[in-house]
Amino acid sequence: MKTIYQWLSEYGESHQNTTNKTLHWVCVPLIFFSLVGLLFSIKLPFFSIFGITGNVAALVLLLTTGYYFILSKALSVGMFIFSCCCWALCVMIEQLAIAPLWQFCLNIFVLAWIGQFWGHKIEGKKPSFFKDIQFLMIGPAWLLSFIYQRLGIQF
Repeated sequence: MKTIYQWLSEYGESHQNTTNKTLHWVCVPLIFFSLVGLLFSIKLPFFSIFGITGNVAALVLLLTTGYYFILSKALSVGMFIFSCCCWALCVMIEQLAIAPLWQFCLNIFVLAWIGQFWGHKIEGKKPSFFKDIQFLMIGPAWLLSFIYQRLGIQF
């Protein structure tokens, strides 16, 4: 199994262009959030969490946190916090009833992926996940690693 440093280094190889990096700083968190929202929309009425009807997002985020924990305990904490923020935003959107959460998130998902592919067209390199699907999980950790480096947090 690759170490987190190997994953991040390999991911970074196809993310050198400034415009592509900037697009990733916007689009990767939006894609992560939109996926949480889409999964949050799939209710599992046989259990509840903190008074909220259970949903597929709870199960997937639990597994996702476990994956990040295996790669890096420190990064898993940051990803857990970000996941909780996404979860809270989903709760707010549902309560405000601006639009159905799934519809809101589907629009974000499509637009953010357009941004991602545009960035890679500018970069001139294919997205990393074409090589290995696990890179879909590495993108958010790659961004978080820059925040950790700036804050002096070891991962």
